[in-house]
Amino acid sequence: MNAPPEFSRIAQDVTLGANVVIHGFVNLYGCRIGDETSIGSFVEIQKRATVGKRCKIQSHSFICEGVIIGDECFVGHGVIFINDRYPIAATPNGRKLRDGEWTLEKTIVADRASIGSGAIIMCGLRIGTGATIGAGAVVTKNVAPGEVVAGVPARAIRGN
Repeated sequence: MNAPPEFSRIAQDVTLGANVVIHGFVNLYGCRIGDETSIGSFVEIQKRATVGKRCKIQSHSFICEGVIIGDECFVGHGVIFINDRYPIAATPNGRKLRDGEWTLEKTIVADRASIGSGAIIMCGLRIGTGATIGAGAVVTKNVAPGEVVAGVPARAIRGN
């Protein structure tokens, strides 16, 4: 990648592979993006997140700290990853929480998985190789390799 697109913010601590395509209005910091990956408009990828090679991340998606996405994955429009099971802003006595004063739960998306638009991926999960998540699904449990899940909460509609 040459110069960042207009209106995008790509921090100096971002590692970009070869031939990464980044569209406008993207916010990247402290993450790693693999070779030949495409990042759509209005995407945010946070520190300590990883996106593999030859992935396609569609517009308006949010990939938070602790998410690891393998190679050749598809992330549809408006997909949201969550990394904290019990989010709060302050302690019981009202002091604002600082970085590291919460429990990060990592999520792993294995190679060639596909996540449909509008899906929400809860924290601490593994989405298996070649799995498919239907559009609008709320994924609350691990998804087996090759499995197809859909619904709220997501349930298997086709096995591996």
